[in-house]
Amino acid sequence: MTEMSGSEYTALVPIHYANYDFAMKMVDPEISSPNHGGDISVAEVHFGSPVGGWLDLSTGINPTPYPDLVLSPAALSDLPTASCLAASLNAARASYGVADEASLCAAPGTQALLQVLPRIVDPKGPVAVLSPTYSEHAHLWRVNGYPVMEIDDLDAVGDAAVVVIVNPNNPDGRLYDVTQLEALRAKLAAAGGLLVVDEAFADVTPEISMASSAGREGLLVLRSFGKFFGLAGLRLGFAIGDQTLIDMLAARLGPWAVSGPALEIGERALRDTVWIDQTRDALASARARLDKILMSSGLEIIGGTDLFRLTQARDANTCYEQLGRAGILVRRFEEQPGWLRFGLPGDDAGFDRLSEALAG
Repeated sequence: MTEMSGSEYTALVPIHYANYDFAMKMVDPEISSPNHGGDISVAEVHFGSPVGGWLDLSTGINPTPYPDLVLSPAALSDLPTASCLAASLNAARASYGVADEASLCAAPGTQALLQVLPRIVDPKGPVAVLSPTYSEHAHLWRVNGYPVMEIDDLDAVGDAAVVVIVNPNNPDGRLYDVTQLEALRAKLAAAGGLLVVDEAFADVTPEISMASSAGREGLLVLRSFGKFFGLAGLRLGFAIGDQTLIDMLAARLGPWAVSGPALEIGERALRDTVWIDQTRDALASARARLDKILMSSGLEIIGGTDLFRLTQARDANTCYEQLGRAGILVRRFEEQPGWLRFGLPGDDAGFDRLSEALAG
C-alpha cells in the first residue's frame, strides 16, 4: 500500500493510523509488566517442585489439544510462502464467519497484535478498557503514553476515542451482546474512534462474535487460536478489520511473522468442523464437572466460560497455598484477593486430584 504521513491520516479521521515510523511514546519505568498464569517455573520458586508433577490450572487453555500435528517437511525447512499464509487466513475467515469486506492478518499470537496496536493508532482522546480484564490491554496503552480509563460499565465510556472490550471477558466470563457492541461501534466510528473487541475465548460462544461485522469503520476484532485448540505454544492469532488498519498491523509485524508449522496446523484445525463441534460439547461437560467439584468444596462460582471458572472465597489465599503445596497451580489476583480462577483438568486423574486437594 502507499505510505501516508500522519498528517494525511489526520485529515481523513480524528483518530489516524500513523505512518510506519510513528515514534513510540515515552515508557514510564514505574509501570511494571502485569503478572500472568501458566509459568510453572515461577510457581516452583515459591512451592518447590512437586513429587507428582504439576497440574497447571492457572490458564484458560483447552487441556485436550487438537491432535493432528503432523507437519509437511517444508513447514520446518522452508520460509512460509504467500500461499501458505493465504490458506491459513482463508480458513480463519471461514471458521470465524468473517464478513467478505473485512481484511485479516495473522500474528504470532494476539499478544503480538496488542503490542503493535498502540504504535499505529493515535487516538484523539482517552482509551477506555472494560475492566477487570486481561491486564495487558490497559498496560500496553499506558506504556505507550496514552491516558487509560479502566471502567466497569459501557455507560462510563464517556469521551473515550478507543474502547477495548474482551468478549467473553477474562476472568469473569462477562458477555456483551452483539447488538450492544454494534451500537457502540457506530457511535465511536461517527467520532473517528475505534472499538477493539478481543475474542480470545469466543470459540466456546461463537454466537457473540463480531467477526461478521468486521470491515465496518471503527472496529477491530482479535481472535486467539491457541486457547480453544489447546496449542498456545504454537503462537497464532488473527486481527480482523478494515483494510487500512489490517495493512498497518501486517506491515508492523513484518514478513514471515508466523511460522510455517503454525500456519499449517492452524489451517487444518480451523477447517476441522467435526473436531470443533465435538470439542465445544466436551468442554461444556468438563466445565459442568468442574463446577460440581468447586461448589462441593465451598467455593462460590462468580463467573467464567467453558474454558475456566472464576471463584470467590474468604480464604482464597489459604486455598491457593494449599493447592500449590499439592502441586496444583491456579490463578490468583493481587487486586482481587478473594478471587481464584480454575482452568479445566484434562482427564479423570486431574479431576480426582483437584477434588482430593480441595477436600483436604
